[in-house]
Amino acid sequence: MERKLLDRRAFVSGSVALALSQNLRARGQFGRHTPVEFSQTVQAGSSRLQIDFAHGEFALGRVAVIDRIEAAAKAVTTYYGRFPVSLARVLVIPEAGESGVLQGTTWGDIGGFPAFLRLRIGEDVTAQELASDWIITHELVHTALADLSDDQHWLEEGIASYVEPIARVQTGQLDAAAMWAGMMDGMVNGEPEAGDRGLDRTHTWGRTYWGGAMFCLVADVGIRRATANRKGLQDALRAIVDAGGTINTDWPLAKLLEIADRATKTDVLSTMYAKWSGTPVEVDLPQL
Repeated sequence: MERKLLDRRAFVSGSVALALSQNLRARGQFGRHTPVEFSQTVQAGSSRLQIDFAHGEFALGRVAVIDRIEAAAKAVTTYYGRFPVSLARVLVIPEAGESGVLQGTTWGDIGGFPAFLRLRIGEDVTAQELASDWIITHELVHTALADLSDDQHWLEEGIASYVEPIARVQTGQLDAAAMWAGMMDGMVNGEPEAGDRGLDRTHTWGRTYWGGAMFCLVADVGIRRATANRKGLQDALRAIVDAGGTINTDWPLAKLLEIADRATKTDVLSTMYAKWSGTPVEVDLPQL
């Protein structure tokens, strides 16, 4: 559940990205027993987030970091209609000599918590870096989808990459024009290249994150066209959360797609998955 990048356009080879993903899953207990110096619980709708801080001091103070996590949780709550899980733990690890929100990882069902997030944040993080951060929201979006197999990791990352900026726009944390500019800039990295075998079998960084996000964009447009704009991908993803298909479950993708399609009264997602999973699909992004 990690996108270890400060710049979304950075490139990581497919083999490295897949190895990193598998290694992180194997180390799912990492950070669970990290000593905690300060803890505060905040509300996200009717859900609770336990925010724990490991050793370290932020130049801005802990309150600024807590406020940013709350804002990210508000964006996710707004998009899904409620926070996806009833309880989540967020472990913040301050990094000395660093600035910015550096990296996040999310797991399900760890240490009695339906969701467990580990965030690495530079002790010298600035107010502007916190305000413009996308990583925390991205990681919290991961709580809204069941843990899928490695072959389908692209859908987990694609949904998080697509939903995150939209959720921030919906809560006034990001300008819509900036969101679309970012998508146009990033989604070109998701187009299939020579030798691509479909999203289930080509696990490069670009295909995993931006190929998955492009799948979501095309699905969103497809659902809106099929329903005369009465429904969209947001309705499909909310239905999955309402049915309980969150990160602390291991539901098969077929079940999730069935729930999502039923919510929109279409077969857009299941039909698209049948094609995109095993076949390279190019999208004319400027035309779309």
